[in-house]
Amino acid sequence: MDQKIKILLAEDDTNLGMLLKEYLRAKDYDTVLCEDGNTAYETFVANPFDICVLDVIMPKKDGFTLAKEIKQINSEIPILFLTAKNAKEEVLEGFKLGADDYMCKPFSMEELLFRIEAILRRCVGLKLENEQEVFKIGKLTFNSKKQTLQDGEEEHRLTTKESELLRLLCLNVNKVLERNHALKYIWADDNYFNARSMDVYITKLRKHLKKDTSVEIINVHGKGYKLIL
Repeated sequence: MDQKIKILLAEDDTNLGMLLKEYLRAKDYDTVLCEDGNTAYETFVANPFDICVLDVIMPKKDGFTLAKEIKQINSEIPILFLTAKNAKEEVLEGFKLGADDYMCKPFSMEELLFRIEAILRRCVGLKLENEQEVFKIGKLTFNSKKQTLQDGEEEHRLTTKESELLRLLCLNVNKVLERNHALKYIWADDNYFNARSMDVYITKLRKHLKKDTSVEIINVHGKGYKLIL
């Protein structure tokens, strides 16, 4: 990203707040942490932000009240709520206030990152750094937008799921792509049946990539998969 995305993070749990702030900063997001609603509001008034991640239950000012006041200043700002509760009424209240997404604790930091990126693409129209479309996989060329895998003159069309999974593997080339990470990103749920489905797609991708013997998708026991180039 040429200019860092700025996130207002309002979370009164000090340990969780610091963990999230450091994680998002490590992912190249300029993240400002506030530990109560009043401080978060004052910080928002004084600084420009691209997205707000707000805990619902906070001292001095709760997340819903904070969101209302933030929306009065900037009605277009995307908001993602965090809460320890899973009450249907609370979720509805959040969406009525204009929330773009809603996450119940506990959650993985990777999933939070995916949600933030999805909101930014959808609401702000930002092209994130990892939106690369064309990848070189050994002697093969993969176009994730066209969903094609090309070997010289021969072009093979991939299914949507094959393409999405191969793109995640390419973005994490020579690193572990965690199973849960991929399942939630592509299938939105890491249940048993989706996990078996992903195994089938991995097998299909291995067949597609066998044209180049230097390319390999390996299993990393207990973690996920790794695309080796």
